[in-house]
Amino acid sequence: MARILEPRPEPEGLRSYAEPQPLAGSMPLLTRSSSPSNPANISVLSPLRWLVTMGILVVASLVGFLVCLQFGAERISLSEAFSMILRLLQEGRAILESSGPAATILLDVRLPRLALSFLVGGTLATVGVGLQALLRNPLADPYVLGISSGAALGAAVAMLLGVGTAVGGMSALSLAAFAGGLLAIVLVYRIAMGSGDLPMPTLLLAGVIITAICSALVMFITSVLDPARAYTMISWLMGTLSAPDGVAFAVLIGVTALGGLALFHQARALNVLTLGEEAARSLGVEVERVKRTIFVISALMTGAAVSVSGLIGFVGMVVPHAVRMVLGADHRVVMPASALIGGLFLMVADTVARTALAPAEIPVGVVTALVGGPFFVYLLVARRGVMR
Repeated sequence: MARILEPRPEPEGLRSYAEPQPLAGSMPLLTRSSSPSNPANISVLSPLRWLVTMGILVVASLVGFLVCLQFGAERISLSEAFSMILRLLQEGRAILESSGPAATILLDVRLPRLALSFLVGGTLATVGVGLQALLRNPLADPYVLGISSGAALGAAVAMLLGVGTAVGGMSALSLAAFAGGLLAIVLVYRIAMGSGDLPMPTLLLAGVIITAICSALVMFITSVLDPARAYTMISWLMGTLSAPDGVAFAVLIGVTALGGLALFHQARALNVLTLGEEAARSLGVEVERVKRTIFVISALMTGAAVSVSGLIGFVGMVVPHAVRMVLGADHRVVMPASALIGGLFLMVADTVARTALAPAEIPVGVVTALVGGPFFVYLLVARRGVMR
């Protein structure tokens, strides 16, 4: 009887995912605390170490932004960039008339594009963290679960119908992508729902099915478009970070900020959910509410990102998993760190896309796929080795 009641050891894969890991190096992000208020000697996140880590990542992102600012079809030195930005603050838009094409390239093209790439990369990486935690699977991301394809279908329908602008001058593509992403995630959720629970394998399979259907419809719509719009649609599907209109950019900022804060608010619940839904319920987590929150916010954030950038795959899968490998699995760290590193990653990818074959430009989605594809294979091989 004693043998039967003996607690079973927790599976290694689950333990490594659920238990916060130390930061690589000599400065662990998480410390062990043994006190009367913490008798179980549970890993505790140090606020000071959290601030130091986020500070380092913010500085790295700023440095990456400044480095990427210099490269493109036309090289602009950092000193010239600073001079133009200072003159812009002092003289306003009049600088564009007196400074030649370099100022126009920097202020009207390169700066907005880098800002957009940082926002889109951070958004996709943040959504990837939430979905991977919810599914307890590091291979999940918005692209795999069909959210991106649904948003793309919404944008394709808007392009087919030739819808111009919507309320407030905002591009109809943005609203259509919002609707398409939300519809896709609702369909995936409904298809996967069993008797009150949401099994992960079924959810992933439902995402693959919705992705296939949406992709087929997008290809059909593209085939019946006139050549000019078909070329625009194909370019959009391969990922593009051309500066959007002001309203769409403002909406993306608002959705990213509010959605990111809402997901970060669920970080503690996500930490508990990595132990399993039953364990989370026993610890007081409203599992179904957390699921609905994560899925709806993920759809809105992904729809906003896809509406201005097209399909950029693998960012939401590669970045969170890489961050988790280095910084550990505590979502209070992984989520903001992934947002910063995701933005930095997409800025660098877009810079490579702009400069590798300059003056021609590679779609940024091609660059991220060339990085994410091999990484995806590595994850599959690593997981297969663990399962053996």
